[in-house]
Amino acid sequence: QVQLVESGGGLVQPGGSLRLSCGASGIIFRVYDMGWYRQGPGKPRELVAGITNVGSTNYADSVKGRFTISRDNAQNMVYLQMNSLNPNDTAVYYCKATRVWTNYWGQGTQVTVSS
Repeated sequence: QVQLVESGGGLVQPGGSLRLSCGASGIIFRVYDMGWYRQGPGKPRELVAGITNVGSTNYADSVKGRFTISRDNAQNMVYLQMNSLNPNDTAVYYCKATRVWTNYWGQGTQVTVSS
């Protein structure tokens, strides 16, 4: 059974930082491209950052220079370091694993940026 479990969300003040983690089980993690998505209130789900199975990364323009995605294939983990957070970053953040036509999603973790 495939499971993606996110953690690390919470309430943070503007300008603060959070590190999200996603642990994967039930898949051969190293062959999957991984991504972080988010869905804010009343908004569609959007790609935040992605990392391929060979470590190439891409970011949404809105988070470039502030967020960093990384992966640890030995631990089956993917991370999202988020710095300089602002209220527009408030959303549920989801982890996604992709290989060819197969996609798996986590259940999401809430990030709220508010003073």
